[in-house]
Amino acid sequence: MTNITLEQVAPDFLEKEKIAHSEIWNKTVSIKKGERLQIVAPSGSGKSSFIHFLYGMRKDYHGNILFDGKPVKNFTPEDTANNRSNHLSIIFQDLRLFPEQTAHENIEIKRLLQPYHQQSKVNEMANALGVSSKLKQLGKTCSYGEQQRIAIIRSLQQPFDFLLLDEPFSHLDENNRKKAMALIEEEATSRGAAIILADLKPIEYFNSERTLHL
Repeated sequence: MTNITLEQVAPDFLEKEKIAHSEIWNKTVSIKKGERLQIVAPSGSGKSSFIHFLYGMRKDYHGNILFDGKPVKNFTPEDTANNRSNHLSIIFQDLRLFPEQTAHENIEIKRLLQPYHQQSKVNEMANALGVSSKLKQLGKTCSYGEQQRIAIIRSLQQPFDFLLLDEPFSHLDENNRKKAMALIEEEATSRGAAIILADLKPIEYFNSERTLHL
């Protein structure tokens, strides 16, 4: 996948005033592979919905989202599965780890489904983000900040052209945020992939090329 285009997209449930002031809703916006895009979105503006629309989880919007010219709303379940396996990776705001699986198992589930990295890379990433000692712990026993770093590592185990981030650093201190951002950007650069980062305010240490207000 080389580009995503939004054509007059807006949530069916969002107030007209919020849509009117957006730089994304009801506009034509194109996002190219390799781009660094920052989405700044106050609470209630549809930030998570925007990420879910791109990932194909929700379709309660009007307008069209096109992946290389093909409308997402016309995708078969097989098309969506292929997109998620090969072209889109995501860090959900609510993380969606399996609480009864260890941190390592949560990462391995993703890595083994569609391998991109060797196991050794998981250990390297865990060490870089300071969670190597947590890999054998159950997901539910890790702190939210630890879970957030585990979810970041998990998202980097598969192939992707676009990495979707929904408030990926909300429970990390500044030092850990910078380490996580550096790892994410390194991985995206090595693949020539785009980063689409949505947060409540600009992330100053994200080397974004463009910022749009939702």
